[in-house]
Amino acid sequence: MLELTDNAKKAILRFVETADAPIGGLRISVVDGGCSGLQYAMSLEPEPKDGDSVVDCGPTKIYVEPSSIPVLTGVTVDFVESLEGSGFTFTNPNATKSCACGKSFAAGC
Repeated sequence: MLELTDNAKKAILRFVETADAPIGGLRISVVDGGCSGLQYAMSLEPEPKDGDSVVDCGPTKIYVEPSSIPVLTGVTVDFVESLEGSGFTFTNPNATKSCACGKSFAAGC
């Protein structure tokens, strides 16, 4: 369904290890918003919700809700650190356009 780079896996593990509560995995979803119509949302969760797909990415589990699956299929998630800052990036073959800031996109699903 989706793929995490080694840098993304390491970053997620750092966040999980420093969380105040037990974490079972990372929820990645697509929500309405941003200047192109859709944006990615991420949150650490104790367990998957009913109906979620669970993607096993080594020591990291990714939870994806059913409505986000068509837009996240084939996505590569990376974690980039640069002089401008650090954060997760998404390479999405389903995106038909994205905004200049790179935080939102449109999809033809």
